[in-house]
Amino acid sequence: MSFTFKQVTWREKRKELQQVREKVFVYEYHIPADIEFDKCDLNYQHLLGFDHNGNSIATARINNQGEIGRVAVLQAYRTNEFYTLMFQQIALCAKQLGAEELSFNCNITEKDKFTQCGYAARGNVFMEAGIARQRLVCPLSRFDPKPFTLVH
Repeated sequence: MSFTFKQVTWREKRKELQQVREKVFVYEYHIPADIEFDKCDLNYQHLLGFDHNGNSIATARINNQGEIGRVAVLQAYRTNEFYTLMFQQIALCAKQLGAEELSFNCNITEKDKFTQCGYAARGNVFMEAGIARQRLVCPLSRFDPKPFTLVH
């Protein structure tokens, strides 16, 4: 299967971004919509993934400091290969935005998987939408997309 990714803004593709994130986070993971959609959406660069028919199947957002968030992939496309492709695109976007490192709020149950791949914890564990998380960081030059799956 072939996939394409496009960098977009919230203003340009709000409907498509919102549809994917609602399906994944609001309906599937029961994250309240008022937490899922926040003021950061307007200020972040977004990545929208498409299947071979041009259907929106994945989203992510990133800012110029390399903070990744709201990574949502429709269930039928959640494969290691797809996540690797998507995170390669996220890293490319971060580089274009001038970021030197990538960071994300990791589900604490997956922290070991990332620290074994060279990611470092920054800050304390905190709760977000009822999920224990901790911020992990990695220099963009050492970024490895392989351990990634779902990231809120």
